Amino acid sequence: MSQPRVPWKAVIGGSVGNLVEWYDWFVYSSFAVYFAASFFPNGNSTAQLLNTAGIFAVGFFMRPIGGWLLGRYADTKGRKAALTMTVTLMSLSALLIAIAPTYASVGYFGAVVLLIARLLQGISVGGEYAASATYLTEATPAGKRGFASSFQYVSMTAGQLVGLGLQIILQNTMTKEALNSYGWRIPFIIGALGAAVVFYLRRNLLETEAYDEEEQGKEGEKSERGTIKALMAHKKEALLVIALTMGGTVAYYTYTTYLTKYLVNTANLPKETASLVSFSALFIFMLIQPLAGGLSDRIGRRPLLITFGIGSMLGTVPLMTALSSVSGFVGAFILSLVGLIIITGYTSINAVVKAELFPTHIRALGVALPYAIANALFGGTAEYVALWFKSSGIESGFYWYVSACAAVSLVVYLTMRETRDVALSRSEREGAAESVSVRA
Repeated sequence: MSQPRVPWKAVIGGSVGNLVEWYDWFVYSSFAVYFAASFFPNGNSTAQLLNTAGIFAVGFFMRPIGGWLLGRYADTKGRKAALTMTVTLMSLSALLIAIAPTYASVGYFGAVVLLIARLLQGISVGGEYAASATYLTEATPAGKRGFASSFQYVSMTAGQLVGLGLQIILQNTMTKEALNSYGWRIPFIIGALGAAVVFYLRRNLLETEAYDEEEQGKEGEKSERGTIKALMAHKKEALLVIALTMGGTVAYYTYTTYLTKYLVNTANLPKETASLVSFSALFIFMLIQPLAGGLSDRIGRRPLLITFGIGSMLGTVPLMTALSSVSGFVGAFILSLVGLIIITGYTSINAVVKAELFPTHIRALGVALPYAIANALFGGTAEYVALWFKSSGIESGFYWYVSACAAVSLVVYLTMRETRDVALSRSEREGAAESVSVRA
């Protein structure tokens, strides 16, 4: 039998929104040092940063709400409609930040605009993951689903790299005064324009076959789509998503967003060296996602998840301990890359695994809400937990915390069913039945 083809238009349209989403997420936190003074009274710069950090944190709390609202929207109105909605919210939130008035001109109204933008961004991020995961899984033939869905983390990582690259360029081409005055608005203007391009791409996507079949179902069945009641009929799968996400999201945030700060504050590397380490390691991490996703199409999802679980549970403490005493770029890069290779067993396929757990009528909400809850509880708090352990004088406690989260997820990986061969549409079920009859 011939190998199924990868629908590249669907892969690009379904995953590229994550690039813009994570670019926006990154530039807010990285450029906060430049725009904090624009929205709050002059005086204590630490207080200004804390205020902007508080508004940043609100975005994490909105992710479960976004997962619920947009997950339901994707199950009732379609995957394409949800993808278009998330990118619209992306563009609007970036544009609001780009044009937000300063404290000097309108007082706290500018901070209110900033808060509204972050609320919209949190809703968008909460829905984008599930909408793209569901679309990529359903729009791709069974033999290529792992490979195609891996591009979700390719685009997410690319968004961080683009944001980091732009930051480096602006820092080297503009004065600090210019960045504080107006330069910080440039990344958000670019983000709004990028989202507009993604909107155009997604407007031309085709709806998935699995959803079209569901749309043609009985009226009584349609009323249950995307509801909490329908999700409660799949409580085991929803809890499974939370548990299998727990270890992966903590490890991901540890080796990506927190790593640069860790190398600076604990290993005492220069900021420039730490940034270069993160950029280089993340670039290679991005490139190997499709390799791991393609491997899962051959050997199954569980072997990769189990490999991640064991590697993260046993490897975090020695890796983080070694990273705390590195003295240069090479050592830090190699150790960081090892950590990222380990979590590739999770990142490359976690989206497709979650989507394959649920039936079509509740797939988007089933992925969105449990994932957003786990991400907010464990991923969003990873940096705060790490800094709490450090401030308490027991920084190594955080290493054991990451290992413990991985151990919980490992138990799930060892006991869960394999999802690689799940049929998502009628044609896949018929093809599977025909294949069985031919072998017989």
